[in-house]
Amino acid sequence: MACVEEDAVLDLTSSQLHDLSDVNLPPGLVELDLTANRLSFLDQRMQHLSRLKKLSLRQNLLADDAVQALGEWPSLFGLQELVLRDNKLTRLPPVGGLSELVVFDVSFNELTSLDGMNKVCSKLRELYLSKNEIVKMEQLEHMQELRLLELGSNRIRVLEGIENMKRLEELWLGRNRIRTVNLCGLTSIVKLSLQNNRLTSMLGFEECLALEELYLSHNGISKMEGLATLVNLRVLDVSSNRLTSIADVENLEKLEDLWLNDNNIPSLDGIETILSGPRQSLSTIYLERNPCASDSSYVNKLIAALPKLGQIDSRVL
Repeated sequence: MACVEEDAVLDLTSSQLHDLSDVNLPPGLVELDLTANRLSFLDQRMQHLSRLKKLSLRQNLLADDAVQALGEWPSLFGLQELVLRDNKLTRLPPVGGLSELVVFDVSFNELTSLDGMNKVCSKLRELYLSKNEIVKMEQLEHMQELRLLELGSNRIRVLEGIENMKRLEELWLGRNRIRTVNLCGLTSIVKLSLQNNRLTSMLGFEECLALEELYLSHNGISKMEGLATLVNLRVLDVSSNRLTSIADVENLEKLEDLWLNDNNIPSLDGIETILSGPRQSLSTIYLERNPCASDSSYVNKLIAALPKLGQIDSRVL
């Protein structure tokens, strides 16, 4: 592996900079980290950093006009990673010319739409858009190389526009307003979060055969179903829903963590049979704040049914 020159990386994190007038910017820079400063505009000298691959402008004061230059400086078109998280952006910056971009982060801004996303490089592997005001998943159809999509804490109501993302491995959509799920064809997903939405059903994940972690807490789900094909599942979180029973986990022989707390499960009758599938793999189970947890033999019943348990609720065994 080729050695990176000492002056190829410049880390100015938390330097309280309002501008870069007193900073030397070597033309050979490959990585420039300006996280947590007070920058409100881009230094003109940055347009000459033709070797730059990673640029972090996270946690500054950059507004839309300030980042327009990213689409006007051809020398930056070789950027592979661009982080604009936690600024003052209300729209996507013009990064269509960045033809090598693989990581793009504009989370924690004030975006209301994904207008312009269709011009972003189709080589993109990681896209972070959490904590904005986005209402619709759009202009994402060309993102066929995407491995990670983060859209948590927005105002999305419909899960759409991701049918072509056959290589997607992580999908984070917590804290939105989604009511139904249809992930047909997305067989590569490993981690999926739909916490804090408006789901009333667990159906829609059946074809996600590679799924290992599924987070569905804080919804309105009343029945455990649609899990039979998810044989690779290791973590299942359905806490804070409306469940009255544990079901459909017979095939989950790799399940390690099962979160069922804050539901309405009345008893543990038949628990040995219900959890026979993950009996030898389950190491953590949460059932606190269910009616069944008030049973004086609650802990003993779980230990008897699940010999590999290492933790029940917050209690480490």
